[in-house]
Amino acid sequence: MELNTASEVISFAKKLEEENAKLYEDLAQRYMEGREILLSFARENRKNMVQIERTYYEVITDAIEGCFSFKINPDEYTLKTDTLNKTVEMEERIIKFYSDAAEQSKSLLADVPRVFTMIAKKRGERKSKLEELLQKGKTNF
Repeated sequence: MELNTASEVISFAKKLEEENAKLYEDLAQRYMEGREILLSFARENRKNMVQIERTYYEVITDAIEGCFSFKINPDEYTLKTDTLNKTVEMEERIIKFYSDAAEQSKSLLADVPRVFTMIAKKRGERKSKLEELLQKGKTNF
């Protein structure tokens, strides 16, 4: 199923953030070495959810919702994982989602693509931290 409206894309972004937060909380219980980093990622996900929703509701109008269309296939951006080793790939997919959504919405909206771009950038930093964490504990994960 393709996501076409801003509302659908915002809902999908919130779902990604919530599922990802739960994953990091679960991983934090299993990988004590990276516990604090993983829990900080979960907290950041929940902040992202609030920021996305707040920005969306501040700028969206019925006219924009009725005239604006995305072409987002959610299957391209999700990856089910329960291991720390797959989190880098998962972050890459989520970064791609936010980058694609920002690109597709920049012609009509201003604030929403800005938030998507900011989250993609933060996720890039997170990906680097995960790679470092995996290198440090390579034999433990």
